[in-house]
Amino acid sequence: MACTIMQLTEHVGAEVRGVDLREPIDADTHAALNRAFVAHHVLVIRDQDYTPENFKTAAQVFGELQQHDKKEHHVPGHPDVYYVANDEIVNGKRIIPGETFHTDHSNHPRPPKATTLFAVQLPSRGGDTQYVSMHRAYDDLPQSMKDRIKDLRAVHVYQSKYSPRSLGKIDAASLQDIPPPGVHPLVRRHPENQRPALYLNPVRIEAIEGMADRDALALIEELMAHATQPRYEYRHRWRHGDMVIWDNRSVMHQANPDYDMAERRYLYRLMLKGTAPIGI
Repeated sequence: MACTIMQLTEHVGAEVRGVDLREPIDADTHAALNRAFVAHHVLVIRDQDYTPENFKTAAQVFGELQQHDKKEHHVPGHPDVYYVANDEIVNGKRIIPGETFHTDHSNHPRPPKATTLFAVQLPSRGGDTQYVSMHRAYDDLPQSMKDRIKDLRAVHVYQSKYSPRSLGKIDAASLQDIPPPGVHPLVRRHPENQRPALYLNPVRIEAIEGMADRDALALIEELMAHATQPRYEYRHRWRHGDMVIWDNRSVMHQANPDYDMAERRYLYRLMLKGTAPIGI
């Protein structure tokens, strides 16, 4: 099966055309897609047409499925296919999943290596997703900062008391299955491309071992301000038929609530199993 892979920015993102992941693909295409994923960190796979079951088939080209924490947020009739949507309101405030920069499920001892979305319903404009390269952000740090953070480890919980946003409701059954806090290096080495990357998540990080909270928060704020500069970014403008898969070991992402909330934004969502982060 022939497909084309075109780089979208210098540092992150590639567009894939000419492949239909509803059907089995040959070994060469499988290998090419997985190489591109590791190299470019975000793949935009155009012109797909999935049922929930098709989407599971497509995602597993890149790895083994991992269950979400919010098991109640699943597509009706498909308990292992999840969704993100703009229709949840808590205490009078609309919850926009992912509206600040983060990496997914970093509170787990083995956080997911990848997350993928498939656009089902989109607003007429807006609702982009932004991705920033944590490899490039790390590379550009001054050596003094690299030396300062190389051995630091952060405590990631389901929702930090310092989180910039709410994660919305979670039912008791889901809550009881959430693992103990994960303790991960602030700088992790990618297990496949071997590049170091910052590993940040203000939604989940509640402490840094050996640091006072005030100092830890100031450090995270400084690193976040650096990592989220536009020069590290690929901004995805969604189209119908888009499947986007990204490497949680290499990028942070955020969703934008800059659209008419009378319009629905609804995407299927799956994650893939990862390994315990290791330092450099």
